[in-house]
Amino acid sequence: MTNDPMPLLGYDYIEFYVGNARQAAHYYRTAFGFDVTAYAGPETGVRDRSSYVLEQGELRFVVTAGLHPDHEITRHHHLHGDGVKDVAFAVPDAEKAYEVALERGAEPYRKPETIESDDGTLVLSAIRAYGDTIHTFVDRSRYGGVFLPGYQPHHLPAPRPAGFTHIDHVVCNVEHMDEWARFYADVMGFTQLHHFDDEQISTEYTALMSKVLWDGEGRIKLPINEPAEGRKKSQIEEYLDFYRGPGVQHIALATGDIVSTVETLKAQGIQFLYVPGTYYEDLRERLDWSRMDAEIDRLAELGILADQDDEGYLLQIFTKNVQDRPTVFYEVIERHGSRGFGVGNFKALFEAIEREQALRGNL
Repeated sequence: MTNDPMPLLGYDYIEFYVGNARQAAHYYRTAFGFDVTAYAGPETGVRDRSSYVLEQGELRFVVTAGLHPDHEITRHHHLHGDGVKDVAFAVPDAEKAYEVALERGAEPYRKPETIESDDGTLVLSAIRAYGDTIHTFVDRSRYGGVFLPGYQPHHLPAPRPAGFTHIDHVVCNVEHMDEWARFYADVMGFTQLHHFDDEQISTEYTALMSKVLWDGEGRIKLPINEPAEGRKKSQIEEYLDFYRGPGVQHIALATGDIVSTVETLKAQGIQFLYVPGTYYEDLRERLDWSRMDAEIDRLAELGILADQDDEGYLLQIFTKNVQDRPTVFYEVIERHGSRGFGVGNFKALFEAIEREQALRGNL
């Protein structure tokens, strides 16, 4: 038994509001290797939106588009472009989680609702987070349906799965990092895992600061970024400008074989940030390769980054933005003991992002 009055069991789903749900589902299926497993829309009795559920390993994404120009979803997309609306958490009691969150200072978004159907009983509630993002609490312990009531099975297996297993972490960009770090500490009961300042995360031109909040067990990790003063516009400022406010910057997807995953993604059209060869020349000297089961030449060929700490090592790579606005992108990560976030790679990553910013004229 836990004494936590608001236990979180992990990520339940990530929901994106997009301009065209059918096309977005096709993209995540064919490029990222997700199975399409469920659908809700006019054909299922849902009149105002169209949604597709995509799954891979323990990952569950939902892409949703509004069907009317004055709908909340359509307005959200008009303002932000394709982006994350809901980072939902699985809980044993959605009503209790909501009550505790409000007692601790959260703003309500959706009052607890019990939905009954032939597949059982599902309970949902939601609170507001940064920007227009929300956190839904989902109790599906007495529900056996495909996803939520109103959804029907819609089987479209991926042509080639990419090997993702689960969400490693979800990163947000905000204007006031300390405020949102306090929110997750006070409301969710999270603690700080790491703190990176502008000395650690900077280049000649730009910088940011970041705090990593987590649930203490590793099921949920939420890095929070804010811009720091620099000579030019940072990636965080660019995001805030184009997303029109705070929101999810990237989602880190875990894999047990990053080489195979990256090979698959590249073959299916995913583009990654470029890392120069000098990074790997330094990497040969910086890391103790006797402690690692990885071939640096293969990593260099694919552009995969590596970092090491006292607990182990990790391998990671970052995609380019996956929509026209320079907002959301993905990280692919393989962990071997390390609970870090690749601090040794920050400079190389930032320089790669700055090269993309310069091409867009936003640096």
